[in-house]
Amino acid sequence: MKSIWHSTNVSLDLLNERGEKTMAACMGMEFTEIGPDYLRMMMPVDDRTRQPYGLLHGGASVALAETVGSMASALIIDPAKQMCVGMEINANHLRGVRDGYVHAVAKPLHIGSTTHVWDIRITDDAHRLVCVSRLTVAVITKKNA
Repeated sequence: MKSIWHSTNVSLDLLNERGEKTMAACMGMEFTEIGPDYLRMMMPVDDRTRQPYGLLHGGASVALAETVGSMASALIIDPAKQMCVGMEINANHLRGVRDGYVHAVAKPLHIGSTTHVWDIRITDDAHRLVCVSRLTVAVITKKNA
């Protein structure tokens, strides 16, 4: 399968460095795999990401989904000419998680010149589906490009 990424010169270390000093770092998110047409990351279920009942906070799942999908869009565009920003996200929370990690995989549903739409599946350590999300990203031409 042909890669969808703008550059094949991207490493997990580079992606994780880009997340330093961001909400992703505060929540313990980490990129774990780059495939030819998908991006994967994980996040711990701990005191940073749980709600008062001890379950993974729905907002934490949405933050994970937006992070992995937005970075996937950033890897498709030409960063010298374009930037991308989230337009809309939705999520269905299907299963509670109390500990361990959750794993998000972003795969494209649509890669257009002005929008990208991502299907993001979040699973627990036992590969059970926890959340499904759809993210729409706007691709914007930089004014100085």
